Amino acid sequence: MSAVSTFKSSSSSSATFATTETEHRIQATQFNNMGGRGRSRTQRKHFSQNRENVWKRSKSDASAIDTPADNNNNAGKSHWEPFKTQNPAFDDYYKEQGIVSSEEWDTFNKFLRTPLPAAFRINSSSQFYKDILFRLENDFMKSLPAEDTDGNAVNAIEVLPWYPDHLAWQSYYSRNQLRKNQALEQFHEFLKLENDIGNITRQEAVSMVPPLFLDVRPDHFVLDMCAAPGSKTFQLLEMIYKLTEPGTLPTGMIIANDLDVQRCNLLIHQTKRMCTANLIVTNHEAQNFPSCHLHKNGENINGPALRQLQFDRVLCDVPCSGDGTLRKAPDMWKKWNAGMGNGLFGLQVQIAMRGLALLKVGGRMVYSTCSMNPLENEAVVAELLRRCKGTIELVDVSTELPQLARRPGIKTWKVRDKGLWLTSYKDVRRNRQAAATPGMFPSGKLYDEISEPDQETANGQTCENSNGTDENGGELIDDSVAPTSNVEAEVSDLPLERCMRIVPHDQNSGAFFIAVFQKLLPLPAPTPVQRKGTRGESQKQLNGVKEDKNGDDVDVSGEMDVQMSEAAAAASLVDTGICEIPSDADQNKNLVETGTLETPLDADQKKIKQQDEKQENKTSDDKVDTKTVPDKKRKLQMQGRWRGVDPVIFYKDETVVSKIMDFYGIKESFPIKGHLISRNEETSHVKRIYYVSNSVKEALELNLLGGQQLKIAAVGLKMFERQTSKEGTSAPCLFRISSEGLPLILPHITKQILYASPIDFKHLLQYKSIKFPDFVDPSLREKASELILGCCVVILRTGWVQSGSGEDAMPIAIGCWRGRTNVSVMVNANDCQELLERVSALRSDEASEPVADAVPIQESTDDVTISEANGSDGTVMAPETL
Repeated sequence: MSAVSTFKSSSSSSATFATTETEHRIQATQFNNMGGRGRSRTQRKHFSQNRENVWKRSKSDASAIDTPADNNNNAGKSHWEPFKTQNPAFDDYYKEQGIVSSEEWDTFNKFLRTPLPAAFRINSSSQFYKDILFRLENDFMKSLPAEDTDGNAVNAIEVLPWYPDHLAWQSYYSRNQLRKNQALEQFHEFLKLENDIGNITRQEAVSMVPPLFLDVRPDHFVLDMCAAPGSKTFQLLEMIYKLTEPGTLPTGMIIANDLDVQRCNLLIHQTKRMCTANLIVTNHEAQNFPSCHLHKNGENINGPALRQLQFDRVLCDVPCSGDGTLRKAPDMWKKWNAGMGNGLFGLQVQIAMRGLALLKVGGRMVYSTCSMNPLENEAVVAELLRRCKGTIELVDVSTELPQLARRPGIKTWKVRDKGLWLTSYKDVRRNRQAAATPGMFPSGKLYDEISEPDQETANGQTCENSNGTDENGGELIDDSVAPTSNVEAEVSDLPLERCMRIVPHDQNSGAFFIAVFQKLLPLPAPTPVQRKGTRGESQKQLNGVKEDKNGDDVDVSGEMDVQMSEAAAAASLVDTGICEIPSDADQNKNLVETGTLETPLDADQKKIKQQDEKQENKTSDDKVDTKTVPDKKRKLQMQGRWRGVDPVIFYKDETVVSKIMDFYGIKESFPIKGHLISRNEETSHVKRIYYVSNSVKEALELNLLGGQQLKIAAVGLKMFERQTSKEGTSAPCLFRISSEGLPLILPHITKQILYASPIDFKHLLQYKSIKFPDFVDPSLREKASELILGCCVVILRTGWVQSGSGEDAMPIAIGCWRGRTNVSVMVNANDCQELLERVSALRSDEASEPVADAVPIQESTDDVTISEANGSDGTVMAPETL
């Protein structure tokens, strides 16, 4: 069982949708560990369950309900109350850890108890990012009312100076103020609209920092291990798309993973705004993310060029206690306790080790948390360095982003366990060794590594015996009482000062921790030796059983003892893929492959594994397509392995593809064949066809040949959609171009294109459907009537300039439907509104044409309706289930 099992509610048997990002991750881990895999299909309703960032209690909060008002037991009226931002345990803990000096403690506390300023980032790959930047600098910065800070007026919005190219901004108004202040209504609506479309992303400022230190380039393979809700993934996508020409795709890709299915929905919704063909969303435990390689058993498979899934960059933003987010989630004050960080330490180490194993030699991994606790930060980093034994390096990035206010990592800390302050592992009481492990301390030393005098001192001061007294006959210290001795804490000899801490009062932000690793060599191979016990451990304890005070056996196999001896730990890591085996380590490799080093799985994992094996062995002519591999003659399942998840099928209906290419005049230079996929096994019933980049295509081929190790929740860019209306089914081409796929395919189509003047383009966006005679431009009337029935693309005619952009701006285009008598727009409401505002602000000679010259427009109802043609009513859609 995971270390986060201490957070499990005793009255619930399944994970609930939590109210904070941290709770999402914690409860998602619980859900998986409890064997909860029943609701693996994505649900649309989950999109509406996002957390509101408010400083008020919910009306449904029972604690906010008044007591009965009279003797007749009439319930009092519910009311709103501010959260209490006090927690003595929090103050005591961080004062002792020395996160900030005593002189700045009051300032630190003051910032923690004030709302967090709103921040957002402009999408640099957006078609209109220069226009948005121009409007922020020349409109909102001047028109928004100034915000008073300690009596001093400051700009309402400002650029974050450390973020490149002025793409990140911070408002001194909190999110709650933006919603409530009428003077800010226009700015708030601007933020909402642009965020929904994908032109900007509303994200906490410090959350933008970790991806910047990854140094991502367009050709990199990137893994985001704990990706939901997706803000950092979106940021990584922006990086690989940087400098990409219109109509082309970067050669790299991103795999965004999250454990919880519901959080995967949020991740898919967030990244869907990017309209990318270079993303795969997966649903796995981060610590057990599949390696997905073809040469595991020495097989010689003739397959794709990609033989193993390894990454140039890994973002390891692990689940944490989240106390760095107190400014935006003040409800955490009453929930915080010191044990939260202790319980997550083991899981964080496992996830980070798995990320390092998947990282290519020479690659870079960023480990980050939104916690201030050194047990989740420096302690994890130190443990990684010790386990990897010189194969990784903690990179000094102090010269990067010089304008970012940050502090070096600390080298000394203490462990708080059951009310006791522990300075060394020798102080850990025998019955707490599974909870407070050596790796949590700065030195990371086991008992047998501590000097003999120290052991004697430890035994005399802290160890229990059967009489409940120490060797001098004195009464043992109770767990709830802090020790009276003032022993200096250990100091780590590792270069932990290369880590960085961001604290709230340095730049009016949240708190964050970041460490950057570079992989120098393959991770060390394990040594198959038997585990040795620590002080007082019996063989029963090593097997997951210990004795209680009455001598009865107690099962403690569910407790996470992450600090096993190195040999046993390495054996476990090899079995799960966390450790790598160098190619010349044949002996150890054989041990692993023959099962000698295999670590026993718990009951739930065994059950799941057996179910998967049974499902793989089933043969069905209707649902399972198999392929025989040379040499081994082993049948590999090609689709449908994961229960509740639609399979990924390469779309190979040549007749349909040929009709699509001919109808739209798609150039042969555009790589379309072999890049189309669907999520439906029955070709005749495919409703949506997705397009994937070459890198994603290779990863999918590798995954299919490897037995579908990846549980894929979403992949590819929706390029074509089947028409379902009566008129649509009679068109020569049954598939229309999707709004998401239009920007990519637009430079490569030569047919079904119309060029409209700004006045006609605005009319289309405003009225949604226009009859041919109602177009202002006579040439447009003629060309529209000559088009073939079906989908068409209307492009805004050149001769205009975006605000703040150059003459070479990418053309504005929308997908439409050429009906029998009219042209109808197939764009959702938000996109129409945004485009209408931009076209209305165009600076061109044509834009000055008076609307009065236009022929009166009548909305058409005898043609295909917008909802039928578009298949969308503007609501957020979950991943398609076909």
